[in-house]
Amino acid sequence: MDYNFSSISSPQPIVLTVDDNEDNLWLSAHLIEQLNCKAIVAQDGFTALAMARHYNPALLLLDITMPTLSGIDVVLTTKQDPQTCHIPVVALTAMARTEERDRILQAGCDHYLSKPYAIEELEAVIQQYVGQEAVVLLPTE
Repeated sequence: MDYNFSSISSPQPIVLTVDDNEDNLWLSAHLIEQLNCKAIVAQDGFTALAMARHYNPALLLLDITMPTLSGIDVVLTTKQDPQTCHIPVVALTAMARTEERDRILQAGCDHYLSKPYAIEELEAVIQQYVGQEAVVLLPTE
């Protein structure tokens, strides 16, 4: 499959968020932007892999349960690829049982958050891996 991505010239860290649910994508992208990072999004695993190779994000936020190519397949491929193996991967998933969490972490995810998660939890994880503080924009008079 051939992907044609534009270049991003940004001094901000790039965070790739991947989810097949548009509402979840919007929520995570909005939070990423509030943390003074550049959000890029993918709705499937194949696009996520191509974007990770192209943009070299500082962090990958990854839904695990997706059609066609699962988040587990994405993280396994990402961690085996010399071009992307250094990218921290945070699983954002509704899979909450201990054995599912263990399987996700063993696949190569660096961190795990169970949906629904508190916004503050996701913010703390992004800051942990990217080191950005939230930027509060005040209206000008």
